Amino acid sequence: MSVKSWSVKASSCAMRTSNIIRMIMGSGLQWNPEKSRIPLSIGDPTVFGNLKTHQEVVDATVDAVKSFKSNGYTDSSGSPTAREAIAERFSLPEVPLTAADIVITSGCSQALDIATNALCSEGENILLPRPGFPLYATQCDHAGIASKFYNLIPEKNWEVDLKHMDSLVDSKTRAILINNPSNPCGSVYSAEHLRDVLRIAEKHRLPVIADETYLDMVFPPKKFVPCASLGVKVPILSVASLAKLWLVPGWRVGWICIQDLVGGSCLDEVRDAITRLTTIIVGANTIVQGAIPRIMKIPAKWHYDEVTKVVEKHSRMFFDAFKKIDGIRMEMPEGAMYGMMEIEVDKFKDIENDLQFSQMLVKEESVHVLPGSAFLMPNFCRIVTSVPEDRIVEACERIAAFCKRHMK
Repeated sequence: MSVKSWSVKASSCAMRTSNIIRMIMGSGLQWNPEKSRIPLSIGDPTVFGNLKTHQEVVDATVDAVKSFKSNGYTDSSGSPTAREAIAERFSLPEVPLTAADIVITSGCSQALDIATNALCSEGENILLPRPGFPLYATQCDHAGIASKFYNLIPEKNWEVDLKHMDSLVDSKTRAILINNPSNPCGSVYSAEHLRDVLRIAEKHRLPVIADETYLDMVFPPKKFVPCASLGVKVPILSVASLAKLWLVPGWRVGWICIQDLVGGSCLDEVRDAITRLTTIIVGANTIVQGAIPRIMKIPAKWHYDEVTKVVEKHSRMFFDAFKKIDGIRMEMPEGAMYGMMEIEVDKFKDIENDLQFSQMLVKEESVHVLPGSAFLMPNFCRIVTSVPEDRIVEACERIAAFCKRHMK
């Protein structure tokens, strides 16, 4: 009698799931062993140790541990006291929030995943920015949701191409995702431009997912404008987290603010859907939730003085240095901790695209930038601007030497 052989297959949802940034970072980069590594590719403000969280964040978390009151399970949507504190911090005159409007998640990544899956079903589609954070599409691919990408315009500091966005909407479109301030572009939208975007959503009766993770990281004279503050009658699920606001990305606590500017029962079914989706992992880190009431009382001025001013200075250093390097150019970032560096490939004798630029740069100079193709933006590369000043100076000198060496 023949014995049936083993054949264990992976699921289709697993096999259609991939995160291109994680693939690049884990692909065995060929660094130059004779030069120190300068990773301008990691979107983690803590990685170099030059930016640290507020001491009150540490103290509140230590006290939560010592209290023994935050060691157990809480509501899958978050502890009532933590949700109330977030609601108080992010309430707007146009849309007052209560604890019932807040859902605490395991980082902003889960907030995005829950918001997307609460609004879209398999076979439907959502509008995403191009260039944009690759995780948006990763989560959609996993769920069988189609991604339709609306263009951002580099010459207008990455504003939305409104006509293109409008043209993408079809009978299966269920939501529009807006990222402001932008990862990877470092752009910050004006109230007027955001209002124009929201009017497209209003026209087509589409809810908006507003990824506002970098809301406190905006360089003057620009100001952050919450989508929900503009009075356009569109339901909004706004997501953010502790990660970049308080420099603790590894703590994995984020949230969704359910902002119903339409009223009535517009979002009742979605609220229920969000709650159901939180039960998949039975809630976020409870120790950090125990610290949130104190964390939310830290003045926003701290973030500006200790984080935003530093990142703005560093962004200016990159911008000024790149102006002097033939073959690359970059718009001055307006916020967040990123910039998109354009590669003028026609000026190089042996570099044909952004991926080749990135690979050769790390191999020769041990400077790593993420290729723009990862963000669906060929012949650009994303840089991270939160690195220390001495590393910026060294990186720019190496990039200049690299470009000169490969110039026609």
